[in-house]
Amino acid sequence: MNVAAILKEKGRDVVTSRPDVTLLDIAKQLSDRRIGCIVLVGDDGEIAGIISERDIVRVMARDGIDSLQTPVSQTMTKDVVTCGTADTIDYLMSEMTVRRTRHIPVLESGSIAGLVSIGDVVKHRIAEAEMEAEAMRAYIATG
Repeated sequence: MNVAAILKEKGRDVVTSRPDVTLLDIAKQLSDRRIGCIVLVGDDGEIAGIISERDIVRVMARDGIDSLQTPVSQTMTKDVVTCGTADTIDYLMSEMTVRRTRHIPVLESGSIAGLVSIGDVVKHRIAEAEMEAEAMRAYIATG
């Protein structure tokens, strides 16, 4: 199974914002939309960074509540790991593990085409395992 299959089921909506908004603005968006991260895009539409709930908690623990007034550009992850629609679930699992990330934006022809979370990957990997097990049971039952 690949990224295209995940996006076909979950959709391609990606919440984006600008790097000049405050961490408080980002925290409100995360809470209101009940999501775990926001992709930050520059004026050119290119990915400038990504920010997650965990990033906000870390900066608040380190710098206190006043940190919520700082621009997200000071906290966001700038070296964003991306993938393509043809990439496999195994590749995503590997990248998420090695790079310790929970969200990976999907690029298609240089534009943001979706966002895959660790939850999406686990859900589809479990579905794959269940299909394989059912096929094996069916094979054994007819043998």
